[in-house]
Amino acid sequence: MHVFFSAGEASGDQHAAHLIAELKRRRPELRASGFGGPAMDRAGCAVLFPLTTMAVMGPFQTLPLIWKFFKLVQQAEEYFKRHRPDLVILVDFPGFNWWIASKAKAAGIPVIYYMPPQLWAWAPWRIRRVRKYIDLVLSGLTFETEWYAKRGVPVLYVGHPFFDEVAEHQLDKSFQREWTSDTAPTVALLPGSRRQEVIRSWPVILEAARQLHQRHPHVNFLVANYTESQRRFCVEQYQQLQQELPLSFFVGKTSEIIDLADCAIMVSGSVSLEMLARRTPAVVLYRMSWPMYLFARLLITVKHMSLPNLIAGRTLMPEYVSVGSPAPATAAIVEDIDRWLSDSRKLEAAREELEQLRQQIYTTGATGRVAEVVLQRLEQSLADDRERAAAWIDARSISRL
Repeated sequence: MHVFFSAGEASGDQHAAHLIAELKRRRPELRASGFGGPAMDRAGCAVLFPLTTMAVMGPFQTLPLIWKFFKLVQQAEEYFKRHRPDLVILVDFPGFNWWIASKAKAAGIPVIYYMPPQLWAWAPWRIRRVRKYIDLVLSGLTFETEWYAKRGVPVLYVGHPFFDEVAEHQLDKSFQREWTSDTAPTVALLPGSRRQEVIRSWPVILEAARQLHQRHPHVNFLVANYTESQRRFCVEQYQQLQQELPLSFFVGKTSEIIDLADCAIMVSGSVSLEMLARRTPAVVLYRMSWPMYLFARLLITVKHMSLPNLIAGRTLMPEYVSVGSPAPATAAIVEDIDRWLSDSRKLEAAREELEQLRQQIYTTGATGRVAEVVLQRLEQSLADDRERAAAWIDARSISRL
């Protein structure tokens, strides 16, 4: 059994890694290869290229990388011809993964899309690509499953793997004891996992922290960075501020920081589901360039973008799009966090709203359900191959008579 994975986001790398580990637990002989990140590598996947290093958003950031993406598609095409995996599993990252899907289909390899692109939000017309290249969609959201099903796409609801990862993650209790204060509130700062979004968003978040410090000098700020290089960038930007703030920077402690924080300022992303799972109120920032903003205005069809807000159909986590001057978004973020820090009843009310939604949708076991579907597909595919081989041998025997 050989499965090829393609995951280009940090979250996709985590989801694919958990699935690979579960598949190998059930079938130790299973071989995994593909494009991904460090988590997939640790899970036993032969990572042919670190695709997560090329995580970008929008056409304007993608254009400079077109040639690199093109070469990777060629590499995948050649790999499919030489090694012929039994199955290709795509995880989000649609702009690139459509091409991987097309090459897999051309090679006659079945394709599953796990955690599919949010076409219902920004590109509903691309549903024809799903019908053309994807054999099965495995969705983590109920309304998303219904959306794909209504458009004639084979789809199964499996639950969201983020909830599995939250449940399985063993929090570093010593870290939490060290950084939890009984006398001072803690605000988590999450500037994102993509390099470009960190560069754009961190100055806005840093300015919000500076203004909040003026109102609440006793508050501690814990910064959760995805990589060491991003941490260095955030530290350098903070040092240029030339003002001492109660900021501490960490890599690899995102879950611990979310769990112990009273509230958070975060860049939009699937980590909002971990905020929901850990019942941590958050304000969500989208910092965009003008071209990206105008492009998004043309495409995005939904009112909310944060997943908890989309699922609830209302604003549980305040969301702000920032384009041009960051001052309006900064002021709005500061007011929201200030309201929570100034009135514990309002903070608790925000936490209770998250708890109510959590009780409705929080379920574990997604990774196991996906592994079961994948293994069923693999076994059926292998059985079909054996039948075709047997029929070919019979035909050869008859022709010799």
